[in-house]
Amino acid sequence: MKPRIFLLILFVLSSILLFIDAPFPIRIFNLNFDPTRLNINLAPINLNRDLNYKLGLDLQGGTRLIYQVDMEEVPENEQNTAFESARAVIERRINFFGVTEPSIQALKAASDYRIIVELPGTTDVDQALSLIGKTAQLSFWEEGSEKLATEEASLYPLGLADVYKSKPAKTKLSGKDLKAARVVYGSVDGTPQVQLNFTAEGAKIFAEITTRNIGKPVAIVLDEITISAPIVQQQILTGDAVISGSFTQEQAKNLAIQLNAGALPAPLKLIGQSTVGPSLGIESLRKSLAGGLIGLISLIVFMIVLYRREGVLASIALVVYSIIVLFIFKIIPVTLTLAGIAGFILSIGMAVDANILIFERMREELRNNKPRNIAIKLGFNRAWPSIRDSNISSLITTFILFYFGSGLIRGFALALAIGILVSMFSAITVTRNLLRFTEGAD
Repeated sequence: MKPRIFLLILFVLSSILLFIDAPFPIRIFNLNFDPTRLNINLAPINLNRDLNYKLGLDLQGGTRLIYQVDMEEVPENEQNTAFESARAVIERRINFFGVTEPSIQALKAASDYRIIVELPGTTDVDQALSLIGKTAQLSFWEEGSEKLATEEASLYPLGLADVYKSKPAKTKLSGKDLKAARVVYGSVDGTPQVQLNFTAEGAKIFAEITTRNIGKPVAIVLDEITISAPIVQQQILTGDAVISGSFTQEQAKNLAIQLNAGALPAPLKLIGQSTVGPSLGIESLRKSLAGGLIGLISLIVFMIVLYRREGVLASIALVVYSIIVLFIFKIIPVTLTLAGIAGFILSIGMAVDANILIFERMREELRNNKPRNIAIKLGFNRAWPSIRDSNISSLITTFILFYFGSGLIRGFALALAIGILVSMFSAITVTRNLLRFTEGAD
């Protein structure tokens, strides 16, 4: 492709991406453009997405909670599974309540199991604790054979004495056997109901329970409080059950929330908490953006002073690079943290490194009395192996950091990896075509 055609296409695309990169709606003449929303409604394509930049807890403000998973009563060979289940349940519970962009990390060191929960935008610690629950445990009970004495009622979960007149018996079915609970509606009258979906093992246990309790209540207990006691109408073998009754929409929803909240295979102990206020987060964001802008301008000045015309072209490529990276951050989306912004700024410096290698190679060829067009070609060709190898080694490092790291480390690694990949494109393709265009090459 001829340089002028390539640069024309690049200019048009960069202009479009620049509008998309904007963090707020834009008005051009009589046209309103909103880069914070994606709305495409053309059959068969129907896309509606939020395109706002996703800010991490340290920039947006929010709450960080550190939980320790108590494995004391979990068999050793089941602890890893219980740990993963606890993480999945916490994530499902938070998503059920609609918390935006949560981060849930599972960390294991020897026999210490921890789950770190970050809730951007949530600065009310009590609200965050209520979302997750400290030791939520779900259990299922059935009627026993011995008579329940009045003085024994306090020994059992609250409310069970009102359900059973004989001693209740705890079944083997527990929260770890429940996959999900959700609100459904009756096919006949459309009344709200709660549907339960059990795991394969839970379905077997539930089938046994329903077989021996037809016409009797099976109590559902959460944190030693009876939340429901539906009557078993028939034997259920599929692992899919429906709790019906005179539910309102709100009652059915609350019951589903309680059931989902109870599916923890092991108790949680809160061992740490911290809160970042919105004002502190905004101040951090302003300083980060200011630092990034100062760094970008400084690099542009440095390149122009040192390399003159080539420096101007490299600076144009650097601006194109920044536009593309911000677009990728927005469209994926990448959750931006202070560490992620640091990775982005570092990748800008690496993009400049590639241009410096190319220009120095060109100078060597010119000192050897090579024609300028030949010097440009040889400069790129001979600099490419060094650029390729250094960037590949950096990418390997980012992959290691992302795979073994957590939280801020992964954000830094992801931002840096994206920046490195785009910098290779901008340094080789964009800068090269700019040089060829200014030299009048085809």
